Amino acid sequence: MEFLSKIATNNGHGENSSYFDGWKAYDSDPYHPTNNSHGVIQMGLAENQLCFDLIQEWIENNPKASICTPEGSNDFKDIAIYQDYHGLPEFRNAVASFMEKVRGNKVKFNPANIVMSGGATGAHETLAFCLADPGDAFLVPTPYYPGYDRDLRWRTGIQLLPVVCESSNDFKITREALEDAYEKAQEANIRVKGLILNNPSNPLGTVLDRNTLTDAMRFINEKNIHLICDEIYSATVFNEPGFISIAEIAEEGAVCKNRDLIHIVYSLSKDLGFPGFRVGIIYSYNDAVVNCARKMSSFGLVSTQTQHLIASMLSDDIFVEKFIDESMKRLAKRHSLFSRGLAKVGIENLKGNAGLYCWMDLRRLLKEPTFESEMELWHVIINEVKLNVSPGASFHCSEPGWFRVCIANMDDETMRIAVSRIHKFVIQKTKLDQATTRKQYKRSKLEISLSFRRLDEFMMTPQGPKPEQSPSPSRSKSPHRTRLPQRRKKNICSLENNRCCTSDNWSPPHFGDKMGKMSEIPATYQCIRRGSRDSTDEALRVIFRRRTLSSKLHSQRGFCWWHRLALGDILGLSSSCHCFPQQGGMVA
Repeated sequence: MEFLSKIATNNGHGENSSYFDGWKAYDSDPYHPTNNSHGVIQMGLAENQLCFDLIQEWIENNPKASICTPEGSNDFKDIAIYQDYHGLPEFRNAVASFMEKVRGNKVKFNPANIVMSGGATGAHETLAFCLADPGDAFLVPTPYYPGYDRDLRWRTGIQLLPVVCESSNDFKITREALEDAYEKAQEANIRVKGLILNNPSNPLGTVLDRNTLTDAMRFINEKNIHLICDEIYSATVFNEPGFISIAEIAEEGAVCKNRDLIHIVYSLSKDLGFPGFRVGIIYSYNDAVVNCARKMSSFGLVSTQTQHLIASMLSDDIFVEKFIDESMKRLAKRHSLFSRGLAKVGIENLKGNAGLYCWMDLRRLLKEPTFESEMELWHVIINEVKLNVSPGASFHCSEPGWFRVCIANMDDETMRIAVSRIHKFVIQKTKLDQATTRKQYKRSKLEISLSFRRLDEFMMTPQGPKPEQSPSPSRSKSPHRTRLPQRRKKNICSLENNRCCTSDNWSPPHFGDKMGKMSEIPATYQCIRRGSRDSTDEALRVIFRRRTLSSKLHSQRGFCWWHRLALGDILGLSSSCHCFPQQGGMVA
């Protein structure tokens, strides 16, 4: 490979990531309802196939829109020859009008500021070439579309720096997260040239609210950096809250101080379902960027045949209005169908209202909260469940256990089969986990039983320690009496000279040095709270192994109060918190 360039042979394309590995698994064993019913169902590709019947109907009713039909063949020569790389005027006018309709006609777009490119991929790369030099960086909120690594970094040499967002606030972008990412770049001596927002979000399926967009606008104005807003899913919003374009914020003079910093990426791949047409759009408020991008678009123009067809279709206002409305209804129905299907087996999605996918939460199915465990689960889903879903790690998610599942690229029957496979998998895995838990629980109970037996045998020998005498005469009448810890309300202790076990300065009873190095309970186990059986069992196993249980005794029979507390927990008898006396005292 020495005769090939470094840029051609490096790993910048991201082809070896789990995101693309899922596609390869599907390609090698694709599902087909009759020819391969046990194959992999493609749920890793964000395609909008729900409204092709509307497109087909329009094409049949408008044959002149295509130069490849007898009705449209008269325009063949004019379309087939060289055209201005600015794009056909009717194409740019139609796209500008469509962008306005998708945004509720709340903003206006100037056709002169539209630059076409080969899909959103080409649009992103063109903007990166125009705005940054190799080594410069853009900030990108996580999780984000894996293709950004290819589109923005591979051939441009720029960097993408994550703005870490978390599930605790539904992955919302905060000003603190933006500032933190920017400061880290400054400390690393990396020049930040811009912020990239994806609205609606891929993979979250959520829209950015006005406050978030306003904060982002103020942030880039203060830092004097560019803002690229990827709005390729703007017509896929199917529920409230509605979509707010960055163009609306840009027209608010009080917020946007410099519109030259604002750039929008758009395409027809998602909203219309035309990824094969490779129609990408750059809309910039900066004339210099428009001029530079237009020259660079020579490497990725949209064919004039496609421009001609799209111009005719998007100029039909009745069709456009019908398509947008019907697409929203069908996406809402499909999203609801899938979400309700997952809910039947206790699986949740991030609450979303846009996009062609769901952000599925499988954290409870992980063996451990690690990305290694996430990949292990993903391999099972790919190879055994036969579903190509995309793991959160491929989207640079900060937390393991999230998966993107595409829901608009299949028919209803295939969706039903996919949901059925998920049901079966979750039920089987849950049963397996429960069986493992029961097995561990039985083993821990056996260890506890054996420990009790050894403790009793030790106490019946002459070498066994003698019980500590209570200082209270009234309590010394029955030294052989078995006394259990008295229950108390949670976090409340009303007994004099007693302290709640949740107190930071609480210490266990001390029986002197005659017990040797087993004379004190390790601080780690000073307080056993009522929790799950598994956690209690595990704590007791460690205690027994360290041979500390037999050292603190409150009765001749050999059960210390915290021994009885642990046993009560195992039997489900103890309360959430127990109060115990300081050393020398005992609660009857």
